[in-house]
Amino acid sequence: MQVLVLNSGSSSLKFQLFSMPEKKILCSGLIERIGFDDAKFIFKTDKNTIEVVAAIPNHKVGLELLSKQLLDKETGIIKSADAIDIVGHRVVHGGKHFSNTTEITQVVKEKIKALSSLAPLHNPANLEGIEVAEAIFPNAKQVAVFDTAFHQSIPEHAYKYAIPNEFLEKHNIRLYGFHGTSHKYVSEKAIEYLGKQNSKIITIHLGNGCSMTAIKNGKSIDHTLGFSPVNGLIMGTRSGDIDQSIIFHLAKKFNYSLDEINSLLQNKSGMLGLTGFSDLRDIQAGAEKGNKDCKLALQMNAYRIKKYIGSYAAIMNGLDAIVFTAGIGENSPEMRQRVCEDLDYLGIILDINKNQVRPDKLTVVSTDASKVKVLVIPTNEELEIAKQSMELFEN
Repeated sequence: MQVLVLNSGSSSLKFQLFSMPEKKILCSGLIERIGFDDAKFIFKTDKNTIEVVAAIPNHKVGLELLSKQLLDKETGIIKSADAIDIVGHRVVHGGKHFSNTTEITQVVKEKIKALSSLAPLHNPANLEGIEVAEAIFPNAKQVAVFDTAFHQSIPEHAYKYAIPNEFLEKHNIRLYGFHGTSHKYVSEKAIEYLGKQNSKIITIHLGNGCSMTAIKNGKSIDHTLGFSPVNGLIMGTRSGDIDQSIIFHLAKKFNYSLDEINSLLQNKSGMLGLTGFSDLRDIQAGAEKGNKDCKLALQMNAYRIKKYIGSYAAIMNGLDAIVFTAGIGENSPEMRQRVCEDLDYLGIILDINKNQVRPDKLTVVSTDASKVKVLVIPTNEELEIAKQSMELFEN
């Protein structure tokens, strides 16, 4: 069985084609910096690695480029679209409707679209991926795996907001949580490494979108993102936590409309608003050249992460490991060092030499004396999505 997995982020598209159930990767790749003139398309097989730098204005253009490459007579991997049995899609927000992996129907697509207001940077891209895939692979089964599903174990006292009860009871306004496939995948790897099920782990997913999860005994019990994926940590273009009275101040004092405020917090804030750059590599380069805004933004970013490490260690009454994952978490030794500085009171001691890695497998970057293990675990949301997609049709 061949399962193509499409993982659409806010400014990226990761993909892998698997032969299942043996989990063999037939091809993999990434489209990053979507929306920029210097977007990069990377396509890898056992025989070839193809890299293209071009303007990729949106996810639709990126998916069309991918499909063309998959079917290329010289360097492609499939002879016809019918070779694909299942297309598994990452979908960010499932709301109250979806707590499990789901075969995609017209009704499902309508619900995903209706939830776009809660995940405006993601659900539209996810839905676009679904519709393009339906056109390119008409005979494949289309499956949605929802980011929110892993966080269904968060208890009521953590997911409920302190607003009148009717907003939860009648309108399902609550914390949902996101990046669930990533947090689930790396936490299971960490638990396997630790060798104990009764564990206390904080997983730190750092990319253009960022989130942290407190995971106790393998279950998500709290998470930095909430009703929509805009709060919590400072992200590429999203603000993370702010005082909600700022929204009213912007509306009353400066006559911002609700749409303008939403765009400000979703698309123009975060690292972009602080520095003019949304990509951490650009920000780190700017900081090295002495850019004060870039230096401060990096400090603010790490500071916010450290605040959540402390709070999550408190609610779990201890900590066995912290896990860095995703594009920044896996590839930025500097950010990992900034986060782990001055956390020795929690038993977190980073090994500076071990930390100078961009690993392709689970790697320990803490010292032998560190009571809390600091792990870098490359996430594989695509494999997790492929497994869940295949299992849907085995049952």
